[in-house]
Amino acid sequence: MSLSRVIYDPFTEFDRLFEEAFNARTGDNNRQVSERNTAPRSLRPRMDVHEDAQSNTVHATFELPGLKKEDVNIDVHNNMLTVSGESKISSERDEDGYAVRERRFGKFSRSIPLPQGIKGEDIKASLENGVLSVTFPKTTPEQAPKKITIN
Repeated sequence: MSLSRVIYDPFTEFDRLFEEAFNARTGDNNRQVSERNTAPRSLRPRMDVHEDAQSNTVHATFELPGLKKEDVNIDVHNNMLTVSGESKISSERDEDGYAVRERRFGKFSRSIPLPQGIKGEDIKASLENGVLSVTFPKTTPEQAPKKITIN
């Protein structure tokens, strides 16, 4: 006997409903729902991006539960920061006489546009308790506004 548990994510359903409503209103009924809205939420890590004006930095956090730093890749290419990786989580246990096996496999990728002139050395990243934190400058020192005094 095989038992499987499906995790329901209402936000995926909301995305689909809004997409259908928007298409109906604009008359774009032939437009297909994008692949990102049909992907399971577990393969699309949640992301928060915050800007700190005082320190001139951008701080992005990604929820990656159960992953180690070896499972995650961070790349910079054409002013895009891409966080990608592969989830290979499997657990087995006996529960009330049943063998319960849970598996989560899949690849994921999220991208953030970077300001012009940001170098890979300017980007700092750390992974702690399943939360990846990435920090980079909002602007480079060359692009920062400079105050000019009037003589």
